[in-house]
Amino acid sequence: MTTNLNVYDILEERGFLKQASHPERIKELLGEEKVTFYIGFDPTADSLHVGHYVALMTMAHMQRAGHRPIILLGGGTAMVGDPSGKTDMRKMLSEDDIKHNVANFKQQMGRLISFEGENGAIVVNNSDWISDLNFIGFMRDIGVHFSVNRMLAAECYKQRMEGGLTFFEMSYMLMQSYDFLVLNRRYNCVLEMGGDDQWSNMLGGVDLIRKIERKPAFCLTTSLLTNSEGKKMGKTERGAVWLDKEKLPVYDFYQYWRNVPDADVERCLSLLTFIPMEKVRAMCSEGGAAMNEAKRTLAFTITEQVHGTEEALRAQQAAEALFGGGGSLANIPTLELGAEEIEASGLRVVDLLAMSGLCKSKSDARRMIEQKSVYVDEQQVTDTYATVPHEALGEGVLLKKGKKGFVRIIGK
Repeated sequence: MTTNLNVYDILEERGFLKQASHPERIKELLGEEKVTFYIGFDPTADSLHVGHYVALMTMAHMQRAGHRPIILLGGGTAMVGDPSGKTDMRKMLSEDDIKHNVANFKQQMGRLISFEGENGAIVVNNSDWISDLNFIGFMRDIGVHFSVNRMLAAECYKQRMEGGLTFFEMSYMLMQSYDFLVLNRRYNCVLEMGGDDQWSNMLGGVDLIRKIERKPAFCLTTSLLTNSEGKKMGKTERGAVWLDKEKLPVYDFYQYWRNVPDADVERCLSLLTFIPMEKVRAMCSEGGAAMNEAKRTLAFTITEQVHGTEEALRAQQAAEALFGGGGSLANIPTLELGAEEIEASGLRVVDLLAMSGLCKSKSDARRMIEQKSVYVDEQQVTDTYATVPHEALGEGVLLKKGKKGFVRIIGK
């Protein structure tokens, strides 16, 4: 799919653009030729989450406009730890952990990014050139171009100074800049893109290429996924909004977007879907029923992009069964209990709330019951020692916490 519009204008209109090293030249470049660009992902977990999704959408828009993406998986830099936006040193990962995470990332990215054709995405892992670096040679050839004074002035390092910043972490900027240099030499990659928290590291790469290769290079940062108050989005009571359905059920993923505050709907539609902006603005210009439909569109569209049409329809039907009087309860999150689990829990509501993930712990579950926020099949639970009848597990019982937390309990 191609477009006559400069992709720079598309990204700007949709609210992606934050900072650019050379804004006018980047826009000209993207309009004049097909550019090879890269975005880096550190495989520090076994799944991507919605915090990565703006970067994936940026990549998808660029590829649809004819530009070629490089997906840089930071198998090497993940073993260093990026201090950007962190107050503590990042946990170190084993090589096996990183390989497993990289494989999962590739599979999840494939729903948005094409790996085929003339501008098919290239996947590289920086461990291929970082793992065997010679320290003396690297510091002589690369480290000499970096000013410690400038590095310490960068926001990502200033935040860590009081608590203690290790030299190991300081080397992250050098490593990321070296990535850009390697990709520039191997693939003629001239543009690095990524979240705005990477601005200082990205500028380091631009400067390094210009100093060593004596040719232009550019960087462009995109907005982080934040709400109308400027706070990062992507957290639920159960943790991050993961793209892996084993870490976050599809229904819960769908419901997260279905329950986005009104003030954040237009921004989410702009950044996280391909719906044309005139339609986005029209959907969000009215309140009431129109805004409710916009949320429904947002939830279904993102769920379909991440999990596929079939899973999105199931999640939508489950939501309608619970809140709209239609659809099938068979599609809501379900906890299946075997004989051993039934015996261990005694089918106590407190245990079931904790086992299902509706509550963080048994003490949290007891607190919810005491606050009269727990229901079993629409019957309010008032006793913290209450149990679910064993015979009810055949058809399944509906366990509810608050207005939006549901799980179906059945016996295997």
